[in-house]
Amino acid sequence: MADKYDVIVIGGGPGGYVAAIRCAQLGYNTACIEKRVNKQDQPALGGTCLNVGCIPSKALLDSSWKYHEAEHALAEHGVGVGKLTLDLDTMQQRKDKVVQQLTGGVASLFKSNKVTWLQGSGQLKANKQVQFSPLDGDEQSLEAEHVILAAGSVPVDIPVAEVDQKIIVDSTGALEFDSVPKKLGVIGAGIIGLELGSVWARLGSEVKVLEAVDTFLPTVDRQIGKEAFKLFSKQGLDIHLGARVTGTKKNKNSVRVTYSYDGEEHEETFDRLIVAVGRRPYTEGLLSQDAGVTMDERNYVYVDSQCRTDVPGVYAIGDLVRGPALAHKAIEEGVMVADVIAGEHTQVNYDAVPGVIYTHPEVAWVGKTEEEVKDSGEPYKTGAVPFAANGRALAAGEPGGLVKFVVDEKTDRVLGMHILGPQASELIQQGVVAMEFGASIEDLQLMVFGHPSLSETVHEAALATDYKAIHVAQRRRKK
Repeated sequence: MADKYDVIVIGGGPGGYVAAIRCAQLGYNTACIEKRVNKQDQPALGGTCLNVGCIPSKALLDSSWKYHEAEHALAEHGVGVGKLTLDLDTMQQRKDKVVQQLTGGVASLFKSNKVTWLQGSGQLKANKQVQFSPLDGDEQSLEAEHVILAAGSVPVDIPVAEVDQKIIVDSTGALEFDSVPKKLGVIGAGIIGLELGSVWARLGSEVKVLEAVDTFLPTVDRQIGKEAFKLFSKQGLDIHLGARVTGTKKNKNSVRVTYSYDGEEHEETFDRLIVAVGRRPYTEGLLSQDAGVTMDERNYVYVDSQCRTDVPGVYAIGDLVRGPALAHKAIEEGVMVADVIAGEHTQVNYDAVPGVIYTHPEVAWVGKTEEEVKDSGEPYKTGAVPFAANGRALAAGEPGGLVKFVVDEKTDRVLGMHILGPQASELIQQGVVAMEFGASIEDLQLMVFGHPSLSETVHEAALATDYKAIHVAQRRRKK
C-alpha cells in the first residue's frame, strides 16, 4: 500500500519549500521531497538559491564590496585603515554560516508547519504516483491528490569548456575558491557572470569576460545597459562582446582559452575559468515515460497561466516552466498553486516581476523596456534622471547610474521602470507597486518623497516624463 498525501512537492528550493509550507498552512497533509546534500554532508533544503546561488553569492558580493571600500573609498571619508589584509578563509566561513542559518531555518519552518521532509529524489509516474528514492533506504511508492513539480534548474554546460570544478568551474565552483585567482576568465556576461566576476575583481583578480552576444545585457533597457557597461568597465571588468570561445586546454594550474573576437582568433591563459552561460530546467529522472506531462523542445514543462500541467492535479513551477529563472517568481508561483489547490483564484502578475543584478551599482528593472514599447508602435514617453543629481547619493559617494520610467502616453500608465544605481534592488519595488496597482505616472509625481533619500530620484524621473523635473535641466523632445 502506497503512502498517501494530499500534496507532494518534488523539490525543496524557494518555490518548492514555499509551496509546501503554504499547502500545510491551508490544512493539507504535505510532503516535500529534496535530495540535496550540502558541503557538510548533511541533507539540506533551500535548493540552488540558498545553498549555492542567490544567498552565498550575495554574502560574497557584500564582503568583497566592504574590502573594495576599505581599499579604495574610505580614505576620502577621512577613515584610515592602515595595512589592509584579506582573509579569504574567514570570508568563506562567514558565507557558509549565512547559508547554514537560512537552510536550517527552512527545516525549522517545515517542522513547525508539520511538512514531512522526505530526503531523497522523487519521480512522477502515471496517475500521480511518485516513486521516492531515499538518500538512505529502500524505494517507496507514494501517491497524492496533488503533485507540484519544483525541481529547479542547473547550469548549462558547453562542450568547449568542460567543467571540472577545479580549474574550469560553474557558478557553484566559483563560490568556493580558496585563493584569489590572479587572472580570471568568465564565459558569459549575464547576471551570474557579472556578479561572480565582480566578487573576484574586487578582491584583486584581473577579470576578462567573454560574451558571444554583441549587445551587453540585451534584455535590459538599452540606455541602462550602455551606462552599466561603462561603469563596470571602469571598475576593471574587461568585457569583450561578440567573443565566442572556441576551445580550452587545461594545464596543471591554468587553462588556455581560444576565442574568436573582432574577426580574429585570440588566445589567453587564466588561472581559473568560470562558465556562466545560463541555466536549464533540471528534469533528469523527474518524469517517467507514462507520467503524461508535456515538455517543450527545450525541456521546459508546459503549463497554463496558473501552472497546471496537462495532467489534472499536477503542477509545475519555478525554473521548470516558462518565464525568468528567478527565485521570487518561483516563490509566488508556489503560493499561487497552493491557493489554486484550495479553490482560490490567485494569479501571478507576470508583467510586474522585477529583475535584479547585484553588482555595484545594482541593475534592476520591471515591465517593458523603451525598445519593446517603441517596437509596438504605441505612443509613449520616458523620463530619466541620474543619481548624480541626488543629494543622498552624492553624500554616500554613489553618484553613478540613473532611474528611468517608460509610460503610456495615452493612458499615463507606468509600463516599465529601469534603474542602475545604489540600492536599485530596493527602489525597483516602488515601480512594482505602481504597476501592480495600475498607477499613472501622475500618481508618482504627486506623492511626497522624503528628503534626502535615494527615492527622490524615482520622484524626479517620474516628473521628468512630463518635463517637470526640478533638479535636472531638461530639453523638450521634438514631436
